[in-house]
Amino acid sequence: MRNVIIIAKRELGAYFGTPLAYVFAVIFVALTGAFTFYFGSFFENGTANLAAFFLYHPWLYLILVPAIAMRLWAEERKSGTIELLMTLPVTTTEAIVGKFLAAWLFIGVALILTFPIWITVNYLGDPDNGVIVASYLGSFLMAGAFLAIGSAISALSKNQVIAFIVSAAICFLFVMSGVEIVQNVAKVVLPDFLVQAISSLSFLTHFDKVARGVIDLPSLFFYLSMIAFFLFANVVIIEQKKAA
Repeated sequence: MRNVIIIAKRELGAYFGTPLAYVFAVIFVALTGAFTFYFGSFFENGTANLAAFFLYHPWLYLILVPAIAMRLWAEERKSGTIELLMTLPVTTTEAIVGKFLAAWLFIGVALILTFPIWITVNYLGDPDNGVIVASYLGSFLMAGAFLAIGSAISALSKNQVIAFIVSAAICFLFVMSGVEIVQNVAKVVLPDFLVQAISSLSFLTHFDKVARGVIDLPSLFFYLSMIAFFLFANVVIIEQKKAA
């Protein structure tokens, strides 16, 4: 655990040592504010809640999280520093978990910076803050799942652009699998149990539950298992690269 913390601190410091962190934070906060108060018709709805705020999180993460994840390993492989990293007295798992936690915490900081929107809603009305807390938790876990996918894909390529496009495409499939139009098409060609299985893999399906204030074990297990699975895949990929 000590090595994981050291690597996480190193990576987190690297984020805030470049303009990337500040650009990402500004873009994320600006987009969430715009989608909440402008595109989400917050004032026209006349209800004091953050439903419009969280509604767009999956779609924002489709672009922003792969943009963060693409550099995790692609940059290391392109610059050759991955060989140096692997010669240090750390295991592959420690390196992967450390880099992942740093990027996840970085996204968490961006989420915290949206706190003024929460304050604004409380100032304008009397929202259910329990639902808002649950939604923030769900958003953070969903971002972690996006990030784990992006991290694994980043380990496959030296090209950050390719890593970004492939990660975004895979995350898009996981999001769209729960959309009604996709489900209707699937029902035409697939049996019901497969349609249900596809729906259960959707980030939207689970996030919608959490955004309603329902923190159920299946949704928590889904996001945590997605993170664990893709981090494990990340370990396998890096080990294969080392063996080659």
